[in-house]
Amino acid sequence: MNKATRKTVIAGNWKMNKTPAEGAELLTSMIPLVKDADCDVIACVPFVDLYAAQEATKGTNIKIGAENCHWAESGAFTGEISAQMLSAMGIEYVIIGHSERRQYFGETDVTVNKRVKAALKAGLTVILCVGEYLEQREQGVTAEVCAMQTKIALGGVTAEEMERIIIAYEPVWAIGTGLTATADQADEVCGIIRDVIAGLYNAEVAEATTIQYGGSMNDGNAEELLSKVNVDGGLIGGASLVAEKFAKIVSAASK
Repeated sequence: MNKATRKTVIAGNWKMNKTPAEGAELLTSMIPLVKDADCDVIACVPFVDLYAAQEATKGTNIKIGAENCHWAESGAFTGEISAQMLSAMGIEYVIIGHSERRQYFGETDVTVNKRVKAALKAGLTVILCVGEYLEQREQGVTAEVCAMQTKIALGGVTAEEMERIIIAYEPVWAIGTGLTATADQADEVCGIIRDVIAGLYNAEVAEATTIQYGGSMNDGNAEELLSKVNVDGGLIGGASLVAEKFAKIVSAASK
C-alpha cells in the first residue's frame, strides 16, 4: 500500500455550534495557523454559518463544507437543504451519514445512499461516515457492519465518482465520549473499508480513496493515528472548535 498516492484530509465538523459571527472569528484565528498545511483543510459548519465562513476564508487554503443535505432537488421537505442549494453557494464538501444523523434523525443506510448520489450529482465532494456501535464491536461484527454500510452507501456510485468520495470511519462508541480507537484498531477498520472498496471497484480505486478516522481524534492522539498506513486524515469534532487544537492536528497530518 502506498499512502503517498492519497490525499490527506483534515476536516472539522462543528456540529450545532457557533453563530455566523463566532464562526468567522474562529476561522480568522485559524487561517494563519494552518496556512502552510501539507494536507487538505476543511471546515464543515452549520447551514447558517456557510456564507460567513466562505467570506472569512476567501483566498485561503481552508475549504468550507456543510454537515448534511437532502436527497431531493426541491420539494415539500420543511427545514431541509438540497445539494443543489449548497452547490449554488459554491460549497464544495458535505458530510453525509454521520452517526448523529442516523441516531437522532432516523437516517438509514438507504437514505444515506440517496443523499450521497444527490450530492455527487450536484458536483459536491462527499465525506461519507460509517461506523459501529459499542455493542457491535463487542459482538465481533465491526467488519460486517462497516462493510455493509459502505456497500449500501456506495450503491450506484461509479468508479469515476469515487474521486469525490472521502470515507470517514467513525466508531459510534468513540464520538463525543472521550474514548478513542487505538491506532491499530483505526488502521484495521480503515483497511477493511479499503478492501471493501477494492471488491466493489478495483485495487486502484481503493488505493486512491482517502479514508479518515473520526472518533475523538484530537491534538494529543492525532500524530499516532495519522502514522498508520490506512488512516488518511481525520474528521474532527470538538477539537475543531479550538483553533490551536485543530491546527496541531493539521500539523500532524502535514508531517
